Amino acid sequence: MKIAILSRNPRLYSTRRLKEAAEERGHEVAIIDALKCYMDITSDRPAVYYWGEKLSGFDAIIPRIGASITHYGTAVLRQFEMMGVYPINESVAITRSRDKLRSLQLLSRKGIGLPTTGFAHSVNDTEHLIKLVGGTPLVVKLTEGTQGKGIVLAETKKAAESVIDAFHELDANFLVQEFIREAGGADIRCFVLGEKVVAAMMRQAKEGEFRSNLHRGGTARLIKLNKEERATAIAAAKTMGLNMAGVDILRSERGPLVMEVNSSPGLEGIEKATEKDIANMIVTFLEKNAKPYRTRTKGSRG
Repeated sequence: MKIAILSRNPRLYSTRRLKEAAEERGHEVAIIDALKCYMDITSDRPAVYYWGEKLSGFDAIIPRIGASITHYGTAVLRQFEMMGVYPINESVAITRSRDKLRSLQLLSRKGIGLPTTGFAHSVNDTEHLIKLVGGTPLVVKLTEGTQGKGIVLAETKKAAESVIDAFHELDANFLVQEFIREAGGADIRCFVLGEKVVAAMMRQAKEGEFRSNLHRGGTARLIKLNKEERATAIAAAKTMGLNMAGVDILRSERGPLVMEVNSSPGLEGIEKATEKDIANMIVTFLEKNAKPYRTRTKGSRG
């Protein structure tokens, strides 16, 4: 196969591992920076150009689109879909997962466990919003933050009011969520591929920090999921329409609660914690599933 990896940095661990795994299995790989692409949006001959060259002949594409370039990155991916290239994650699913509010609403509709979450626009709703999620401590998070950025733990009512009012003044979109104290600053990253959890790790926040992200000094270790946690992770990825996803779960007294579904989960932390060759699993998945025009975005076959 000829595989494209949409990534802005070929030196990133995930990008390197995917390229190595694909080449080891005899595939041709090209790493493409989405922001350096431009497109010919024509109904009978959709095309993508990169450094002046028309891209063609790709069988599959692995999008590694950062949150900051979601809009343009998914537009490029959509163009590849119109050309019949099979994406491991489709543009519509990535866009859906990147909108925290929309993704939580979709998960809620499917009855998937979530922390109690509030969303409002008017500063007049602040006090009721705090009551809605069970009071303090609570978590305030920007709807477009990643890797723990834009997330604040408010331990008192006064602190919560100050943070919420400040976000309102900035005209930022944010969510207010209950703080799951019994999770103890830990969460579980489930790596879902197809309809299976192929790896899972528990991430523990460093002392004095409530965010367990590895980028923020958290640690990770291999963990065994129970049946309910496994089913929750698979259902969350399926609800988003993602073939590949990092589903973040909190262990609570009322069962597993989904915090987020990540459409471009990193490989470094989970491969090292679990000692599993996830990059190879991803390439194997593409070998089994990549077929022309096998997406919701249909294009010209001519």
